[in-house]
Amino acid sequence: MNGRIVIGGAIAQKPGCAGHAWQFLQYLLGFKRLGYEVLFLDRLMSDSNTERGVRWLESVMARAGLKHQWSLDLGGRTAGLRRQAALRFVAEADVMINVMGFITDPELLAAARVRAFLDTDPGFGQMWHALDLANVFAGHDVHITIGEQIGRPGCSVPDLGLRWVRTPQPVVLECWPALDAGHATRFTSVASWRGAYGPVDFDGRRYGLRVHELRRFAALPNIAGGEFELALDIAPADFADAALLRTGGWRLVDPPGVASTPGAYRRYIQCSDAEVMVAKEMYVQSASGWVSERSLCYLASGRPVLAQETGFSKLYPTGEGLVSFGTLDEAVAGVESIRRRPAQHSTAAREIAEAYFDSDVVLSRLLDGVGAAVSVPA
Repeated sequence: MNGRIVIGGAIAQKPGCAGHAWQFLQYLLGFKRLGYEVLFLDRLMSDSNTERGVRWLESVMARAGLKHQWSLDLGGRTAGLRRQAALRFVAEADVMINVMGFITDPELLAAARVRAFLDTDPGFGQMWHALDLANVFAGHDVHITIGEQIGRPGCSVPDLGLRWVRTPQPVVLECWPALDAGHATRFTSVASWRGAYGPVDFDGRRYGLRVHELRRFAALPNIAGGEFELALDIAPADFADAALLRTGGWRLVDPPGVASTPGAYRRYIQCSDAEVMVAKEMYVQSASGWVSERSLCYLASGRPVLAQETGFSKLYPTGEGLVSFGTLDEAVAGVESIRRRPAQHSTAAREIAEAYFDSDVVLSRLLDGVGAAVSVPA
């Protein structure tokens, strides 16, 4: 074994949200592939859904071959690995990667040799901090972001004077085997309409959510033709928006109905022909370079991705396999391109995943970046 890695994050809070769980599994399984022992830390305060959350986390980890590699704080008791054993693991680990600062337990944080904050929602935390609304970054030695354009020209996310380790997200290629090209008639995605955060007003501009971008592309299916399906988490109160999407030609399905387990989520993606990815307005307006972890699963599976531009075209090749768009006309043109040459786009999609997002490469570089950041304190 190379050493030990701790990942802190939230799976138990979202039973049935398999795509959310996969975001953490890519890191856990990726580091395991590199020869590290891994431990996942989670927390769940007691409420009526406690037992459901415990069962969900236990199931996700067992199916991933990580049956004994998790510890869940239940506010006075622990599920999974016992607390003292978890503390020993944390103290012996090379680094604790705390996704969005979710783990706040002072004893666990103090035990870690290196506390690395992993920013997977670029823009929100930085703007909250700049506006004196919240400081989610405090108490960490290293700051990592998947907003790879932060600190670079054209990105409006404040860097806060921090030394950011910029990284793409990883995809474990062996978990997402490439399949034969489809006919490029069925475009799908899995998404939430609003999500956990509200819009942010910063420096004279409002940075909103996916709802504010999807409305702009409501008519895409009717114009482009073919099948467009969204496994969309949308509240009943947003019935008018759901009607707008359906009128535009989108087929809306309930995410738990098609992607309620990690295996079902993978089948849903791999049974699609391509993804159409509409990003949160925060990512689009700020040009942070954000790339969806879900899109990486499509790419690895040989499924082309039609993705709304967030600045990622400055970092990765686009036009074949990964097709960017900014306007409705560009989205329609992207659909037509993928449909004309499905085999070429499918091959290019897998090649992009292998060249740029392979967990072996991404996570090795990430650890190098963390080590370099630690050796040169801020």
